[in-house]
Amino acid sequence: MTDPTMESTLPQPLSGNVMPRFGGPATMMRLPAADSPQGLDAAFIGVPLDIGTSHRPGARFGPRQIRAESALLRPYNMATGAAPFDTLRVADLGDVPINPYHLPKSVAIIEAHYRPIVQAGCIPLTLGGDHTLVLPILRAVAARHGPVALIHIDAHADVNDTMFGEPLAHGTPFRRAVEEGLLQNNKVWQIGLRGTGYAIDDFDWPRRQGFHLVPAHEVWGRSLTPWMDEVRAAIGPHTPTYLSFDIDGIDPAYAGGTGTPEVGGLTVPQALEIVRGCRGLQLVGCDLVEVSPPYDPSGNTALLGANLLYEMLCVLPGVRYR
Repeated sequence: MTDPTMESTLPQPLSGNVMPRFGGPATMMRLPAADSPQGLDAAFIGVPLDIGTSHRPGARFGPRQIRAESALLRPYNMATGAAPFDTLRVADLGDVPINPYHLPKSVAIIEAHYRPIVQAGCIPLTLGGDHTLVLPILRAVAARHGPVALIHIDAHADVNDTMFGEPLAHGTPFRRAVEEGLLQNNKVWQIGLRGTGYAIDDFDWPRRQGFHLVPAHEVWGRSLTPWMDEVRAAIGPHTPTYLSFDIDGIDPAYAGGTGTPEVGGLTVPQALEIVRGCRGLQLVGCDLVEVSPPYDPSGNTALLGANLLYEMLCVLPGVRYR
């Protein structure tokens, strides 16, 4: 049978029938590597950052491990019919050269790195890295698109004012994003929140900003597909939207390789329903953060992260569904 990906002249993942999956280039999905966003519709980018982490480090190794596990992925989505490589020109743009000794400098480096990517019309799909990285990316995205709607999957709201007196950390990015006017606050959904906290304000502050909160315990045992229909209708098809997915939004039974695990989280099918439910939105950027390979030697957490990033690619504007 002819490989259907051969019908396209656009860049394709290297087939496992051409090169064994344990060989070949160490890029996301074994796609071509690129050094410029020019001409690309979307690109995978690694941000090997974990100096904003408050507990278990190791997310600096997330991008490399996600890429390694992504060798198992194939170009065609059997569940949804998505064939992203039929219509999108996609490549791996490598990693951002962060400063591992200085978090504020790293934040500035990330923003400067992403601005030309976004300005070129290339949609960034980010492999993290801790959640601090979303703030500079949102700055770069908002510089082109204005304030964005946000779908944020996480165990934590990440709206702390400071951590140890510092305004930049993986628990503060969305507080800074609100202060800087990067978000359309009435079009922000935070899904999967749970765990213990220091005060009720941990979740009440985002509610006061107009965020829509969906605690994990409110959706236990439920399909999120109907709920995502409502989210899409509320955001609308023309609003620039950013999708930020912290792997700890998923229960540690499925994704234990992360820095701040919390019990009682989302299931993998629910995670897929959320991402697939973003089809039809005007996505302008996505990330998958907080994969910490040292805490999951099996590679399962990184494998899940790779699959979720692929699912994000599948719901970008312009993707063909066969």
